[in-house]
Amino acid sequence: MLNLSDAKTPARKAGTPFKKGGISSRKKKPARSLDYEKIIRRMGRLKPPYMNFTLLCAVICIALFGLAMVYSASWYNSRIYHGTKYHYFTSQLIGFVLGIVLMAAAYIVDYRIYKKWAVAFYIIAAVLLILVFVPGIGITRLGSSRWIGVGGFSMQPSEIAKFAFIIFAAAIATRTSPVAPKGASTPYFKGDSQKVFSLKKTLLIASAGLAYCAFILLEPNLSITLCMGMTMFIMLFLCGARLKHLAVIAAPALVALPVMLVAEPYRVRRLLAFIDPWARPKDEGFQLIQSLFGLGNGGLFGVGYGNSTQKHMFLPFAESDFIFSIIGEEFGFIGSVLFLAVLGLIVTQIFRVGIRCPDRFGKYICYGIATVIFVQSAVNLAVVTGSIPPTGVPLPFISFGGTSLAVCMAAVGVVLNIDKRTKILDNKHYNGI
Repeated sequence: MLNLSDAKTPARKAGTPFKKGGISSRKKKPARSLDYEKIIRRMGRLKPPYMNFTLLCAVICIALFGLAMVYSASWYNSRIYHGTKYHYFTSQLIGFVLGIVLMAAAYIVDYRIYKKWAVAFYIIAAVLLILVFVPGIGITRLGSSRWIGVGGFSMQPSEIAKFAFIIFAAAIATRTSPVAPKGASTPYFKGDSQKVFSLKKTLLIASAGLAYCAFILLEPNLSITLCMGMTMFIMLFLCGARLKHLAVIAAPALVALPVMLVAEPYRVRRLLAFIDPWARPKDEGFQLIQSLFGLGNGGLFGVGYGNSTQKHMFLPFAESDFIFSIIGEEFGFIGSVLFLAVLGLIVTQIFRVGIRCPDRFGKYICYGIATVIFVQSAVNLAVVTGSIPPTGVPLPFISFGGTSLAVCMAAVGVVLNIDKRTKILDNKHYNGI
């Protein structure tokens, strides 16, 4: 008989443990665990290099919030006058999508190329401002010719003119200049070049800005004219114009302001409504009173999104010039402060990019863009809260208006490109290139 116990078993290597049945095998490898740090590093490579995500996220968030607020403030009137709740929202959504495309394009294109085309940009914007007076092209609404339209497309040239002027002024300001004399305003900003422009250069920039102001005033649009004028003076100051030169320009402007206020009867009535809105609560004082009602009704925490009562045909232009009143009503004091904090973050970030930029052209563009956003926001909030006489100024990134939204987002794209170029230059210096 065959003795199975005498059968030879397979040879076992030293150090290899026995398995059941006497057959040796290696230990199974443990399951591989995910290397989360490696995954995070690889995902980090997908981010665009040198992107200012703080500014980008703040702008996209506030623009999306503006979309939501335009719908909330306009759906009631839109359903009554246009048969659908989404008329204003759809137009604003188109402006948002266009703004994303323009912002991405402006981020890619080197901002320094704009200096070569500054005069062309200025002339194109001036032509657009003139076209609002051409029959068949210009669109008149509520007695003002502020828009141009072809087919179903319309735009507001004054929104484009503000940023065209910034590029033109920055290009003129960065021409070769003598060292700043005593009394120049440039030293107020650390890191700025000590070069300023002469009286001739100051007058050239001021003339270009005043020409735009004249076209816009003829529409008529006094509020945007004042914003353009304030932007011009602030930008001249930040670029380093001498204070006595600014005083020469400011003196006639201050004299002309009261004349413009009393030149039109409706402006006088608005001024009286600002002084005492309750004197004519159903006429000129109606809008301001309803705006204050909305802000007061919001209280500390608001009535909730979509629950505003003032948008139900009580507050005129609730989706545009007075949209902040709806924000205050639906989100209260806390929500309004948070919104203003994000808006302030955007302005601060743009100024910060300008201060860090070693190129004066990029620096002055940032100063101008931040000034436009700050001035328009300040004027709009002052009107809504009854701090200044009522006037129509949109709230940047929020108020209804596709042109304003798209142009503001494109301007932020230019700032992002300036920040990217500054970081690339800093990285080259750091690496000793």
